[in-house]
Amino acid sequence: MIVQNFIYLKKIDIKKLYLILLASLLFNCSVQKKYIEHNKYFEKDIQILESKKEYKILEDYVLFIGSSSIRRWDTAVDDLKPYQPILRGYGGAHYYDLIHFIERLVKGHDKANAILLFVANDIRGYSLRPNHKDLSPKEIKRLFKFVHKKIRNKLGKKIPVLVIETTPTAKRWNVWPQIAEANKLIKQYTKKKQNSYFIDTRDFYLDESGLPIENYFIEDKLHLNSDGYKLWGQIIKEKLNQVGVLINNF
Repeated sequence: MIVQNFIYLKKIDIKKLYLILLASLLFNCSVQKKYIEHNKYFEKDIQILESKKEYKILEDYVLFIGSSSIRRWDTAVDDLKPYQPILRGYGGAHYYDLIHFIERLVKGHDKANAILLFVANDIRGYSLRPNHKDLSPKEIKRLFKFVHKKIRNKLGKKIPVLVIETTPTAKRWNVWPQIAEANKLIKQYTKKKQNSYFIDTRDFYLDESGLPIENYFIEDKLHLNSDGYKLWGQIIKEKLNQVGVLINNF
């Protein structure tokens, strides 16, 4: 009787596992199929990023992946000391194109101390896509979930994954409620996932009246200036240290 029960339970476990794997496969296929046209955008940018091999000579580093705020961070080395950053940013990045490129961008980075994501263009951002429309906060969370799974499938769960909150800016202030909602949903998701974290930044870039502090941004009122990046670096370093991302001699 005990043996029969054991075999029965085994069959149930196998069936559950099969259903989980099937659901995961259907989810992956549906997401990529929906945004299949985006696998052709930014291909040249991705190839350039793939050609960079500086990580092979670094013993300790943190990998940043994302949009133009990552690509434009010329002072990252100084702002993030003693952490050594490797930047893999391409201007105009959205989650709906990153889903096609994320595996290529993390390939070979199994020794990174941490992976940090900052993608900020899915709501009222620049797009190469004809008739582009903003994504809903729920859809952004859905795409982030896909990107997160791709990273885990490629590199495992030992490397911390941190998501940097999309910054409140004067340029996109009229859609800040939607951006804030997307931030909230992604934060909730990371809380449920092992070794995954959310880096809160909004309060540092808002004044006492709750408006963006323009002194932290360049003239376009969207991208950070040197002071804005310096503050960003301090916030990120504090979070890395808080979650236990340490490097040699630190």
